[in-house]
Amino acid sequence: MVQLYSKPLDRSIEVQRVIGKVKGSLPGPTIVFLGGIHGNEPAGVFALHQLMDELKSKQISVRGSIYAIAGNLGALRNGKRFEKEDLNRLWSFDQVKQFLNSNGTPLNMDREEQVDLYRCFETILESETGPYYFFDLHTTSSETLPFITVNDNLLNRKFTSQYPVPIILGIEEYLEGPILSYVNELGYVAFGFEGGQHDNKASVENHLAFSYLSLVFTQSVSREDIDYHHYLQVLAKNTPFSPSFYEIFDHFGLPRGHDFTMNPGYVNFQKIRKGQELANYQGEKVHAPQSGHIFMPLYQSQGTDGFFIIRTIPKVFLRLSAFLRKMGFDRYLTLLPGVRWKSERKDSLIVNLKLARFFTKDFFHLLGYRSKKVDRNHLIMKNREVASRRGDYENSEWYKK
Repeated sequence: MVQLYSKPLDRSIEVQRVIGKVKGSLPGPTIVFLGGIHGNEPAGVFALHQLMDELKSKQISVRGSIYAIAGNLGALRNGKRFEKEDLNRLWSFDQVKQFLNSNGTPLNMDREEQVDLYRCFETILESETGPYYFFDLHTTSSETLPFITVNDNLLNRKFTSQYPVPIILGIEEYLEGPILSYVNELGYVAFGFEGGQHDNKASVENHLAFSYLSLVFTQSVSREDIDYHHYLQVLAKNTPFSPSFYEIFDHFGLPRGHDFTMNPGYVNFQKIRKGQELANYQGEKVHAPQSGHIFMPLYQSQGTDGFFIIRTIPKVFLRLSAFLRKMGFDRYLTLLPGVRWKSERKDSLIVNLKLARFFTKDFFHLLGYRSKKVDRNHLIMKNREVASRRGDYENSEWYKK
């Protein structure tokens, strides 16, 4: 049991790994909310604690099962992003396989948390029935309106388009081992919601609104049983422009123990121009390499992502992308020079940049592929569509629309 204090709410709560569970009287989906995988982001945990209390005290009718899970309990106790390693960067398949095959003691406190969190998720998947939905609640160090970050597959796109907030595609190309990328590769709908700035009281309200809307969108709870339009307005009022899909196209990464200082005053989605001074790194000024919108500028000591740059995705490209993926156009990619399948599963490509230099990342992105650099001459392009369990969701109302 861990005691948490919220400065903006001026109250404390006690939580354990499973913050709460509600089992409905009728069959339905299994919903898993995760809060506080970063220990300096307790707003999601407070919102989930309130959600579970309200579902029970108001006796709201539920279909299926709802779980609220706390992430890094040790880091939450100490108000730190993590102790030794970022718990949200340890979930590549190789890393998970490594600790499953190891009979030894985990290397540090954060990896102990990972083992316990993995077992918790495993128990849910073994004991419940689908369709499964996983939602990861976060806050940011900079001021921001609420937004969604999502791995780029058609299931995620279609489900997240129900929310009145900006949706950011492609973050998996720049982060190594986030937990929801791991869950996505198991085939389930899974994405992150960023509710606001760490210490902003509105972040808890935004997380609570997102959680209730998620229960409605998954058909776990009826909109008539909650104040649906209020929660929809809570998120919509924070978005002063029409919700759009964005993609990340640049990233200023940092090593551990970096000497990086973001210039004050930048907020998420703020427009920036090429050459604009953004930060200081190791005594030198950092300028924007491209024009666009700044995304998640770093205003905390822990973390290895200085900032991202994003741009809107025209609707015509979203429609073209969906069409090409449904047609299975990617089966012809290995006819291109310098492109071959990585394995018989045909979910990854190895691209020789010397031979395939005329084909840009944007071309592969259209078909659902995101890249990881192997060396200066090769990329591995991972497909986000192959693993999708579309059949699990095809009877859902949102899927049929």
